[in-house]
Amino acid sequence: MTVITHTLDLDGCAVHLLEAGNPAGRAVVLLHGMKFQAETWRELGTLEALAALGQRVLAVDMPGFGKSTAAERPPGEVLLQLLDALGVNQVLLIGPSMGGRIALEFAIAHPERVAGLVLAGPVGVAENREHLGNITAPTLLVWGSEDQVSPPANSDILLAGIAGSSREVFEGAPHPCYLAQPQRWHELLRAFLATLPA
Repeated sequence: MTVITHTLDLDGCAVHLLEAGNPAGRAVVLLHGMKFQAETWRELGTLEALAALGQRVLAVDMPGFGKSTAAERPPGEVLLQLLDALGVNQVLLIGPSMGGRIALEFAIAHPERVAGLVLAGPVGVAENREHLGNITAPTLLVWGSEDQVSPPANSDILLAGIAGSSREVFEGAPHPCYLAQPQRWHELLRAFLATLPA
């Protein structure tokens, strides 16, 4: 698998990302949690698993993390700029924890740009609960039953607030449940992608 490394200058913020897969395929953007970075998705095999399905997979270091410089603008604004710079109109957003919050708030603010949403134990659920009805994309919620950072009760809020959303709980798994059960994580992503309109 070929992985291309990009660094894009977005109004003074140098955003680093990894790209793999089919440049003409559906754009899938992988965000990351606070303790992780774009490279985590390569190490876990998620980049390869999605690229093998013919997707255009983009693992992004958010501003101030990994190899991206910090920005004074909100991360969702930088993400919007990034998609525009890459010529991506609609995206499947995958975000755990902090990245889940960014993905969630992006889907609320820009529903027309999100073709699908995968949230793994996102933080910031309660703060956004009043606006969950804005989300129109098919949404998959993934949680570890032992999540101490974003309690599984948060998934109830999202399930009730996002029309047509579905939930998968990884029994015995901690907050980064995808790291604990990568095979199941990749199977879920493949199955979810298969349900999205081409």
